Amino acid sequence: MIIVTGGAGFIGANFVLRWLQQADEPLLVIDKLTYAGNLDNLADVQGDDRFGFERADICDRDRIVALLAQRRPRAIVHFAAESHVDRSIHGPGEFVRTNVTGTFELLEAARAYWSELQANDRKAFRFLHVSTDEVYGSLGADDPAFSETTPYAPNSPYAASKAAADHLVRAYHHTYGLPTLTGNCSNNYGPFQFPEKLIPLTIANALEGQALPVYGDGQNVRDWLYVTDHCDALARVLEAGRPGETYNIGGKNEVKNIAVVQTICTILDELRPSARPYAQQITFVTDRPGHDRRYAIDPGKIERELGWTPAETFTTGLRRTVRWYLDHPDWVARVRDGRYREWIERQYGATAPSPQPLSR
Repeated sequence: MIIVTGGAGFIGANFVLRWLQQADEPLLVIDKLTYAGNLDNLADVQGDDRFGFERADICDRDRIVALLAQRRPRAIVHFAAESHVDRSIHGPGEFVRTNVTGTFELLEAARAYWSELQANDRKAFRFLHVSTDEVYGSLGADDPAFSETTPYAPNSPYAASKAAADHLVRAYHHTYGLPTLTGNCSNNYGPFQFPEKLIPLTIANALEGQALPVYGDGQNVRDWLYVTDHCDALARVLEAGRPGETYNIGGKNEVKNIAVVQTICTILDELRPSARPYAQQITFVTDRPGHDRRYAIDPGKIERELGWTPAETFTTGLRRTVRWYLDHPDWVARVRDGRYREWIERQYGATAPSPQPLSR
């Protein structure tokens, strides 16, 4: 079996759903269930006997050590992280705690577990760390895309905390021999993304007739990666990646923020017509501090070595995304008004539950 930290979040939940669609191997999700952790995301697999869940904090090393000893995983896939840049600007402390200290505690627990495995199991074990292209900093308009050898230059507290985590993962491989893998991805989008991020926020605000905020002049460029493409890439890295290596995962879709918002408006004009074009709701707002101008990923290494390429273009992926949000208004409403947390509080209260066994 494998363990997935942060598996109730956006990318983690998509990875769990994708894994159980494509593999017979059981998995255990470990998630603290902060504001972005939503068990509604995993509703489709709640009754699957290959799925298990534990509410736990990755900073609680003793708890993680106990879970590793009990579950005996052959791999850990580490998604758990604070990830919203704006939140990191206003409250960086939680990002350092979760992304840096949490990764350290998880690495220590994994190292202790791995060191006691039998030789064949030790050789087969993997620790897959999920990171971001933001650790590389900002690109100029004509700069080459980020590669695995691009120097780190993080510009936000979020990016700096993920860079620190990346360095810890690298160090645990080179110092202790822990068989680590790292994936640095570009901007993900798709189902279950918390509506503080650009694409789901734009969709939700458009449908409610609210302003569609665009930072600065809207010319900031991001490489967009459909979330299931990212999940497939991670599964491939876990299967065949070389221990100690980093793989950049990108969608080959560089798009300006204003163009993203305008394209969403065009799709909504077609799928959910309004009295006026949705683009009339676009509003330019004061840019955020330290806003990186451009990100771009060169995924050549993962393409050459592991044979992965994205299946979705930005056009096809964005249309699928808009359609998903239109088809799931109850999910959006529950997230936006906080009702998704009511069940968590009723179920768990202030304490974590006892372990839930996997049936196989």
